[in-house]
Amino acid sequence: MVKKALLDVMFASAKRKHTLLLLKDGPREIESLLHSLETTRQALLPQLKILEESYLIGKEDDAYRLSTIGEMIVEKMTPLIETLDVLDTNIVYWGEHNLNFVPPHLLKRLKELRSCKIITPPLTELYEINKDFFKQCKISKSITLTFTFLYPNFPEIFNEWIDNGVHVTFIASKELFERIKLNYADEFRSYLNSGLFDIFVYDHTTHFTTHFVSFGYNDHCAFFRLLSKKGEYDNKQLMCCSSSAVEWNKELCEYYRNRSTHITEI
Repeated sequence: MVKKALLDVMFASAKRKHTLLLLKDGPREIESLLHSLETTRQALLPQLKILEESYLIGKEDDAYRLSTIGEMIVEKMTPLIETLDVLDTNIVYWGEHNLNFVPPHLLKRLKELRSCKIITPPLTELYEINKDFFKQCKISKSITLTFTFLYPNFPEIFNEWIDNGVHVTFIASKELFERIKLNYADEFRSYLNSGLFDIFVYDHTTHFTTHFVSFGYNDHCAFFRLLSKKGEYDNKQLMCCSSSAVEWNKELCEYYRNRSTHITEI
């Protein structure tokens, strides 16, 4: 009998892959596996046999369980599968946009973004904040935004958030802050005086102005506007609304905030 390579055993069959992931949580009887995999006994039994012959699972008291080797491999395989699930959904977007601004320790945890969706606003809303994100911000306790530009209607946006008692943390590029001081000093003084607005300036140009447009999070969702690998802007936005995505984006914002200067007056 020709033995299959372990990579083929694990990934060449969706049933085998998902069986291994199901058994990670503990032994399962055949009926439980059939129900979870939504398949038939005739279709599943040959796949279970291959897993047994590859020493990845064993059967005991009518229940299948991971072998010691299976436990070791599935522990390593799970992060890869979760990362692939994130990338597979929007592989063209991820492949064509720049991720160099993400620090390595967070890039390794990209799987935490979970399910994300691409939003392509109509041309009439090209320079407006995403409406769903804006609404969620109004019912959030706090928002953190990392920006290299200002929306044309930013006074309306910021004033509405502050009027709703939302605390705003705004991390700006050095170039953007110079523009704020020159053209919008009065508006930002009023935000600072509200006690609900903090502004930080990231003094380094690397990663900030050349690799992304903006990113941030509220209590419910994380968002990204990235530049292409050629440094070009497009109108696509990425929204990720899992709790782990919010925590991931929070760490990303904290990474830049901790390397920024806190501005107390303009």
